[in-house]
Amino acid sequence: MHEMECRVLSIQSHVVRGYVGNKSASFPLQVLGFEVDSINSVQFSNHTGYSHWKGQVLTADELHVLYEGIKLNNVHHYDYVLTVCDPVLGDHGSMYVPENLHPVYKNKVVPVADIITPNQFEAELLTGKNISTEKDAVEVMDLLHKMGPDTVVITSSDLPSRLGDRFLVSLGSQRTLMPDGTKSTQRVRMEIPKVDAVFVGTGDLFAAMLLAWTHHYPNDLKTACEKTFSVMHHVIKRTISYAHELAGPGRKPSPPQLELRMVQSKADIEDPAIVMEATVLTL
Repeated sequence: MHEMECRVLSIQSHVVRGYVGNKSASFPLQVLGFEVDSINSVQFSNHTGYSHWKGQVLTADELHVLYEGIKLNNVHHYDYVLTVCDPVLGDHGSMYVPENLHPVYKNKVVPVADIITPNQFEAELLTGKNISTEKDAVEVMDLLHKMGPDTVVITSSDLPSRLGDRFLVSLGSQRTLMPDGTKSTQRVRMEIPKVDAVFVGTGDLFAAMLLAWTHHYPNDLKTACEKTFSVMHHVIKRTISYAHELAGPGRKPSPPQLELRMVQSKADIEDPAIVMEATVLTL
């Protein structure tokens, strides 16, 4: 018997050149065996970190028209929908949801999401609770579960790392429905090496990989996170060394030089060597 195919509708931005949004998500998902249908919420020449960019933004009406076409053919049955509530770049390149989108994000997007991957700032914004300890982070993740999603990963936080200040702490939590109807929660913590460069498209790649690996390991958040973060590590490492090679000694790589080395990382995406270990939290 053939395996049921898994189909993802990905509604994200598109760039002609480089990797962000759908360009960051589609290829890695396809490599891992998913069928990906893409709706491009914007079509830009390149990401907005370059000196120049041009392009078009899809209106809500145009998006509905596209979806209507899919629906009329009765091919609108998806296992997953992958989207970002297009965040805006804030201070120091940190992502945040603009004020006017916040209620939309909180009341409409989050309740229907299976997985959300906020950073600490976004998680605090969504729950109205600050994170200054691991216990706070766990409480915030529990609040986010209550809002809907069964899988929550706080991609980066200001919590002190056990490995020193060159590492960031990331935390994940997954709620699973047990056969007897009760809910069980697995929580993990990871120490992520800090990188001295600004990348674009990594968040989109991260969300896509977490979707893929939680699909392949539905009740094992530890493995899903280890695979996801390891893919990120390999892609970023390859990108940095290539960018520095292009820029030359002592020179800062430019945005075009820092485009993710996605195609070159195909083998790492398919079968990442595990270089990031997750600790299961026992609370």
